[in-house]
Amino acid sequence: MKKRCCIVCGKPLKNGIIVNGKGVCLNCEQKIIKVNMDTDFYKYYKDCIKKFIICPWIRGEDRRCQIYHL
Repeated sequence: MKKRCCIVCGKPLKNGIIVNGKGVCLNCEQKIIKVNMDTDFYKYYKDCIKKFIICPWIRGEDRRCQIYHL
């Protein structure tokens, strides 16, 4: 099984969140939550998310979503 890495810092993912199969480590997740919108860090985090999570959806990459029956 391939080890997942954080899409922001590139370190091996031990904890954090998984969005669309891509991981964000707990440290980067906390930084994203606290960052001010008028900083370069905000743009960097936004670009990482766009590159690894949003853009594959836009390009039409196959999304396999699990359907939950309630």
